[in-house]
Amino acid sequence: MTMKKTALVTGGARGIGYGCSTALAKEGFNLVIAGRRPEADCAEAIEALRALGADVAYKTGDVSKPEEREALLKFARTKFGALHVLVNNAGIAPSKRNDILEATEESYDEVMDTNLKGPYFLTQAVARWMVEQKQADASFWGCIINVSSISATVASVNRGEYCLSKAGVSMATQLWAARLAEYGINVYEIRPGVIESDMTAGVKAKYDALIANGGIPLRRWGFPDDIGKTVAVLATGTLPYTTGQVILVDGGMTIPRL
Repeated sequence: MTMKKTALVTGGARGIGYGCSTALAKEGFNLVIAGRRPEADCAEAIEALRALGADVAYKTGDVSKPEEREALLKFARTKFGALHVLVNNAGIAPSKRNDILEATEESYDEVMDTNLKGPYFLTQAVARWMVEQKQADASFWGCIINVSSISATVASVNRGEYCLSKAGVSMATQLWAARLAEYGINVYEIRPGVIESDMTAGVKAKYDALIANGGIPLRRWGFPDDIGKTVAVLATGTLPYTTGQVILVDGGMTIPRL
């Protein structure tokens, strides 16, 4: 009997992260899910994933805090003993959308710690573990997937800290891809566009109008499932001769057009 592979998805119990968790469960992965909410608040999502056949372990934690990242990986190691896929999905928007002329250092630090510093150092710790697994077993294959945003290149002057954090994630993807290639560990960036989630609920009217006016060529919202399907393609090794690549899942929104 082949041992099931394990994936760690940060923020994996709702929104885009839940779309990723669902797609991975359907592909036969066991799951470690990390999130800030208590496990009881995620019970419905966890049960739905278990119904797909996944062994699911949930750990409350904040990726911006070193001790909580360490506890998360210790938890994953104790539970499953191996880790094949990391999906760095957890992220936050600024609590207030302030013009960059008015933005605060407090907001900058909060967003950058969660969206960039946390995933960067979680990746470092996971990468060391994956290298250890590769050295112990030459057949080991792992991959790391960063969920960024079209905001990595599309400027929003009322949430500059968010854009900067996602641009940083984009470079981090290239750095880790270059560093880990010798171990056969592939690293990718998925760049979502306008995705229906808690984060976009407050600006729904704005994006509805954008879609209606042709601002998104495919003329619909993106859904967490769209991101999840892309994660599944990468996590299952379907594109083995690729690393460091950006995959845009934005309905064509960032196509330059006249």
